[in-house]
Amino acid sequence: MQLFAFGINHQTAPLNVREQIAFNADTMEPALRDLVGHGAAKEATILSTCNRTEVYCNTQTPEQPINWLAGYHKLQPTEIEPYLYTLPREQAVKHAFRVASGLDSMVLGEPQILGQMKQAVRSAEHAGTMGFILHKLFQRTFSVAKDVRSQTEIGANLVSMAAAAVKLAERIYPSIAEQNVLFIGAGEMIELNAVHFAARGPRQITVANRTLERAQVLARRINGQAITLNELPEQLAHHDIIVTCTASQLPILGKGMVERALKQRKHRPLFIVDLAVPRDVEAEVMELDDVFLYTVDDLGELVRDGLDARQNAVKEAEVIIDAGVANFVHWMESREVVPTIRALRDHVDRQRRHELEKAVRLLAKGEPAEKVLETLSNGLTNKFLHAPTHALNQMQADERDAMMDVIHRLYQLHTPE
Repeated sequence: MQLFAFGINHQTAPLNVREQIAFNADTMEPALRDLVGHGAAKEATILSTCNRTEVYCNTQTPEQPINWLAGYHKLQPTEIEPYLYTLPREQAVKHAFRVASGLDSMVLGEPQILGQMKQAVRSAEHAGTMGFILHKLFQRTFSVAKDVRSQTEIGANLVSMAAAAVKLAERIYPSIAEQNVLFIGAGEMIELNAVHFAARGPRQITVANRTLERAQVLARRINGQAITLNELPEQLAHHDIIVTCTASQLPILGKGMVERALKQRKHRPLFIVDLAVPRDVEAEVMELDDVFLYTVDDLGELVRDGLDARQNAVKEAEVIIDAGVANFVHWMESREVVPTIRALRDHVDRQRRHELEKAVRLLAKGEPAEKVLETLSNGLTNKFLHAPTHALNQMQADERDAMMDVIHRLYQLHTPE
């Protein structure tokens, strides 16, 4: 059993690297089955968000899943190694606990990561790659994260990505109430942003999504209208603020589409927040005049407010996490002795059955029960003590003291002075 985690995140890799090895919801389960099916790991879970892609696995050869990740995305291992962190055993446990608790997030203490991690576990369960070890790891991870949230102030004074997006928009436009806002996508991140922007009472809200039904559900909640992605080329110019976050592997907004929208707008400024990884907006859009384009990394610079107020909570959270790591590592170590315990019990049980069969034969011959029981007990005692007694007698002088100490501890012996 070898618990192992590796990956990249916003601290180790820029956005253009993170988007190269991101997984979307549609490819997650096939990727998990491919990873385990190729024998690179016995169990596996993949966590892929806008800020990180991480693989948690049970493997005897850690280099194999790393090579698999690079190969799956048609990259060479050397292309991702400079950005990669590798975490064996207890380091993997601690990392999982810190991630779920929001201590490793771009926004310290943000709660969305816990839901994303739970979704990653559900995907692994559906794919059939969630084994006994990972199930136990994430069960404990969610328990520790709950303790951190309930026993510390890690989420106090939290400035979310959604609040940061609103703050940025208000730097460009004096009043959001006079602007038209377009949301592209209908996932959790878009919902959070939609709620924050809707609270400012924009003039018009539109939700664009691949499936119209999902767009309509969100649009009804925020008193907006729904369109499909196919309508974007015609609708883009009518909006001043655009927030996008989809699972598309290709850009939704290309430079040409945005250029045409700017011409229709007579070069009135266009504010775009791209929270997707891979990015929904072509990087070349940044070169256009009158476009203010911000990525998820840009917003990270604005979420430092309230950070000082949460630093004391970090120390408290680390204490809870360290205790959880110690308990889980102890459990893992205890699991490693299970095969030995099972083999020992099987060995002793064979000896017990042998002596029992002899006793049954003696009773069948009419031997007195007291004599048979005495013979049985003596036979069991001799067999159970033969191995340690023989080992002790065969020990060299320099090994005998250590063996004697083990025997005293096993049988709780107290030798007279």
